[in-house]
Amino acid sequence: MNPVKKIAKNTLVLLISQIINYVLAFFYMIYIARYLGAEGFGILSFALAFTGIFSILADLGLNTLTVREIARDTSLTSKYFSNTLIIKIILSTFTFLLIAVIINLLNYPQETINVVYLVALSVIFTAISGIFNSIFQAHEKMEYQSLGQILQGLLMFAGVFIIIEYGFGVLGFAFVYFLSSFIILLYIFIVYIWKFSSRMEIELDFWKPTLKEALPFGLTGISGMIYTYIDSVMLSLIHGNEVVGWYNAGYRLILVLLFIPAVINLSIFPKMSQYHISSKNSLMLINEKYFKLMLLIALPLGIGVTLLSNRIILLIFGADYLNSVIVLQIIIWTAVFTFAGAAFVKLFESINKQMIITKISAICVIVNIFLNLLLIPKYSYVGASISTTITEIILVGSIFAVTPKIGYGINYKKTLKIILKVLIASLIMGIFIWYFQSLNLLILVCLAILLYLIILCLIKGIDNDDIALIKQIIGIN
Repeated sequence: MNPVKKIAKNTLVLLISQIINYVLAFFYMIYIARYLGAEGFGILSFALAFTGIFSILADLGLNTLTVREIARDTSLTSKYFSNTLIIKIILSTFTFLLIAVIINLLNYPQETINVVYLVALSVIFTAISGIFNSIFQAHEKMEYQSLGQILQGLLMFAGVFIIIEYGFGVLGFAFVYFLSSFIILLYIFIVYIWKFSSRMEIELDFWKPTLKEALPFGLTGISGMIYTYIDSVMLSLIHGNEVVGWYNAGYRLILVLLFIPAVINLSIFPKMSQYHISSKNSLMLINEKYFKLMLLIALPLGIGVTLLSNRIILLIFGADYLNSVIVLQIIIWTAVFTFAGAAFVKLFESINKQMIITKISAICVIVNIFLNLLLIPKYSYVGASISTTITEIILVGSIFAVTPKIGYGINYKKTLKIILKVLIASLIMGIFIWYFQSLNLLILVCLAILLYLIILCLIKGIDNDDIALIKQIIGIN
């Protein structure tokens, strides 16, 4: 299959599954938030944030390394699977024990501790499932991972309604996380045995160099998890669960949006890793197009959500979460910069320069913790939102600044031209939204998107190369 078409096929498969999964997650999170109220939702959000910080310790970058190495040489499948599976089981055991010790030392109420235990087990099962999904990605068999994502979404969706129907509290929702992740682990294991059944090739000598190579990916992940979730933990410790609930109502809407670059990353990373070996020009082209696509999505998204935050929060969470409006208005710009930097993060990883991202991420963690300590005590959830956004701007800006030094410099003139065109189309769309904001929300959003695309085409924000690439993807000569 044509490489472009293969990327498109894998992206489409994952995109469909992610859309289904995130739509389900979107609705069951709404029901959880409305049912529990800000206080109960804050407890669950704290548990997800607290365990999320430690979750990368159960992986340490092994998933990303496995994808990269098997994508380059599929004969390594059995070797990587056998050894990384055992390593992950050991790491997962250590991670759970560490979570259990620390949460007890923090003297939280027993209900909160029990919620953390269940969510932590869910994190462990998900981490172990990751090694199977990494192999599917490396072999570009995304459909098995996609089916698992849909199944997990359905399990969570059904579980949430059962918990609400029988009137259980926050502990019941934590149990749903635990049970659904366990079932998915069983599913993914059965599929692997069916499609990739092979002998175990355990080599203890393989462990140390593998962990050493994977560690930069893991450290980057640790950094990302810390500044993604440390604000919720700090808010819980300083201001209590209700504030965590308000903050996460806005923040988790942004996390849902991040499925877009996440899906493309999963599909495109194996091909980028191959192009690093076979064709630098192809790698540069795919990175350039990926970056442009993210700009085309991110800027109008940032402007639109900023203008419509009040209506979005009221529609989704209700009047009890009005304090979340300003969170959403600020933190949507975190997503904008995350989108913009996604292509370059994968570029560094695909050319074995992941340590650079690790160092930048480590610096940003320090910046984020400092900003949180400075802003959260006085400005609460608003301070946390500002801290997160500033950190992401510094992270992405640093990546852009370093990129030319590795031989993949940005064409600044071309990039600024693209940004200007996208910004013009986005601002016109924004003026339209502001002027017609009394319209039905769904109609307003659809009309705004249509206007944005029309303006973009009129000012040639999408060029002939983009059109040719689209035609190649869909099979038009």
